[in-house]
Amino acid sequence: MSRFQFVADHLHAFEVKWLYALVEVARSSFYAWLAGADGRAAREAADQVLAERIRVVHDEDNTYGAPRITAELNDGVPDGERVNHKRVARVMRSHGIAGYRRRRRVKTTVADPADQKVPDLLNRDFTATQINTRYVGDITYLPLATGGNLYLATVIDCCSRRVAGWAIAEHMRTELVADALHAATALRGSLAGAVFHADHGSQYTSKDFARLCKALGVTQSMGGVGSSADNALAESFNATLKREVLQDRSCWPDAASCRREVFGWLARYNTKRRHSRCRHSSPATYERNLTTTTLPEAA
Repeated sequence: MSRFQFVADHLHAFEVKWLYALVEVARSSFYAWLAGADGRAAREAADQVLAERIRVVHDEDNTYGAPRITAELNDGVPDGERVNHKRVARVMRSHGIAGYRRRRRVKTTVADPADQKVPDLLNRDFTATQINTRYVGDITYLPLATGGNLYLATVIDCCSRRVAGWAIAEHMRTELVADALHAATALRGSLAGAVFHADHGSQYTSKDFARLCKALGVTQSMGGVGSSADNALAESFNATLKREVLQDRSCWPDAASCRREVFGWLARYNTKRRHSRCRHSSPATYERNLTTTTLPEAA
């Protein structure tokens, strides 16, 4: 309750001068506050309407916070009708609306002395100006209530954050990461000339994976041993996937449900889910816009 509201609520019970002194407000300020009652009521009504619009977006995807909800509300809206992200954040706070958050750290990397020495070509710079030039990859485990895990390997484009390739299996053998890289090749047509960055897991340091990269024209890159920050983009992606899909659950009920939910989330991530790195558009949309704006002019 504001001090002005306190004075207004007790005007008929106590002497006005005493109330002013008690709450330390000026008489002129109090009457100015009273005069603005209609304006405040109008703003509260407008905020209520905005809150309902926010709930519609949040109900569709409860992982969205203020930035993504603002982007969704402003999508295709004329400039004069756009809503400010600070106002969206304020209304969300006042109505108890928040994106889902869950913090959990999991380690799946099995370090290997490595059959070859691979340099770190990214040096924690997980950006790229063009698609199909820099990728990061990792393996994360997907826990099952039936016991055991499934394992997900990904190949993520540093430019658009698109999951260009992925594979799920009941094992963490080299075939898993190879399948993900093959999937990325199928999507892009070719990975020749691209850099693929990973950690020092035995799958990525194996001779078979090195031969595959050479055959595809991919240059390998690896961060330091035991440093998750050197592959932070992939680590962050894994955490986001589990947080948004599992939410309050600790595991998937069975393998079939896990595959179905992860596939659905990955499809949405690539084609619909707004990403801050992509100017709050989806990775697929960002790639289309990037391709359009970088096409050479006709002669």
